[in-house]
Amino acid sequence: QVQLVESGGGLVQPGGSLRLSCAASGSIFSSLALGWYRQAPGKQRELVARITSGGSTNYADSVKGRFTISRDNAKNTVYLQMNTLKPEDTAVYSCKANLGVQVYWGQGTQVTVSS
Repeated sequence: QVQLVESGGGLVQPGGSLRLSCAASGSIFSSLALGWYRQAPGKQRELVARITSGGSTNYADSVKGRFTISRDNAKNTVYLQMNTLKPEDTAVYSCKANLGVQVYWGQGTQVTVSS
């Protein structure tokens, strides 16, 4: 069983930055594939970025060049550094972990980009 707890969301002005964190319980963190997803009101949840256990990453086109996903296996934590934020980045951001066919989700953290 893996529990995921996100933090770091909040209100930020357009052009600003935030760093989201997702801390995981358990001793298998280094084996997990991890991802950040977001869901805006009235829209479907979408993939933002993901990172494999080996450190390979990929991003949604809408965030390429602005967001960076990283992981610290010593701290059991995955991060999402978000720069040059736009109002359309407003959403609930959730962390997801995969281990084989097992899938785990965090509770989500709200990010609001507004002036």
